[in-house]
Amino acid sequence: MTTSNTGNGDVDPAVRKELERLRQSIDNIDAAVVHMLAERFRCTQQVGRLKAVHQLPPADPAREARQIERLRRLAESARLDPAFAEKFLTFIIAEVIRHHERIAEDTVNGHTAADD
Repeated sequence: MTTSNTGNGDVDPAVRKELERLRQSIDNIDAAVVHMLAERFRCTQQVGRLKAVHQLPPADPAREARQIERLRRLAESARLDPAFAEKFLTFIIAEVIRHHERIAEDTVNGHTAADD
């Protein structure tokens, strides 16, 4: 499979078909990632409410460190850059902590999600 060198964007039909197949797979994976993240955040919201009710801190640095190390090992075994995986999880953890802080503040102020 080769592309045209005419400079006008002509692409070998076999290349275009393979690109479309791969892009469809990427789109499916992206959709799965979004749904998995949504489920993860539903779980972490429950954790946040539990922490708030029992006056536990929003962050758990020891668990976060364990999770980062665990994800780095998983990334290595999956042949994904561990540094990228760590950055990704660190971003997610920061968002979770932000949610937990908001939930804790709402709990102290007597506000619940049901009040919205």
